[in-house]
Amino acid sequence: MIEIKNLCFKYHSQTENTLQNINLNIKKGEFVSIIGPSGCGKSTLCLTLNGIIPKTISGFFSGDVIIDGINTKDGEVSEFSKKVGMILQNPESQLFAMTVEEELAFGPENLAVPRKEIEERISWALSVVNMENKRDEFPGNLSGGQKQRIAIAAFLTMKPDILVLDEPTSQLDPIGKREVFSVLKELHEKEKMTIVLVEHRTEPIAELSDRVVVMDKGSIVLEGSPRYVFEKVPILRELGVMVPDISYLTYLLKEGGYVKDIALTVEEGKRLFI
Repeated sequence: MIEIKNLCFKYHSQTENTLQNINLNIKKGEFVSIIGPSGCGKSTLCLTLNGIIPKTISGFFSGDVIIDGINTKDGEVSEFSKKVGMILQNPESQLFAMTVEEELAFGPENLAVPRKEIEERISWALSVVNMENKRDEFPGNLSGGQKQRIAIAAFLTMKPDILVLDEPTSQLDPIGKREVFSVLKELHEKEKMTIVLVEHRTEPIAELSDRVVVMDKGSIVLEGSPRYVFEKVPILRELGVMVPDISYLTYLLKEGGYVKDIALTVEEGKRLFI
């Protein structure tokens, strides 16, 4: 679904590459999370996945980003918007309509989708994010978590193959964070959607991801299953990446010979002592 080959990118205003020789393949239906210290290039990498870089944001670009067989250098951003939904940190920057229904209708209307199908897509998207009762609400009156769920639903009505989220919970309270991660779990498990998530909180990443990619200074420095990545505690701590608390605790216990493996969730941790 996503194939990145020897990708390098440098903004005009910078002297060093923000992305340096990135090679990454993501399969259809896979949930891949990207972590790393601030400024390591995570957000820039996201912007290459729908053609915004290099089509809208220019710079020194080399390599290839291929989305479902189409090179982003050959297609337009509008074309990739049908395949890739991009969710940003601040949901308010993506909401502009007077009602939730109008917000969700905007994308498919611009794709000339028939009205009946638009209505069906809106109902389906609202059911996925569990917001059916907010159809007629003014988005500005919703909570932060609800706004982010509506932003996700707005992209779902476009029927994208891939959902890319750049720290979607960074401005949300704990309840809002749980709401968004619950939606992502639903999309992955039931809708089989390909998801790319940039997130600094590693607890949900450990639970939801099929694969974790660790970046530093524009390069991929570690990649693998959540268990493989989060057992590399010394490497992650040196990079300034927080490890899930339960993983860190069980890592210390494993080093001391008290348990045989690390845990990714509290439930796993409990089972280690049974």
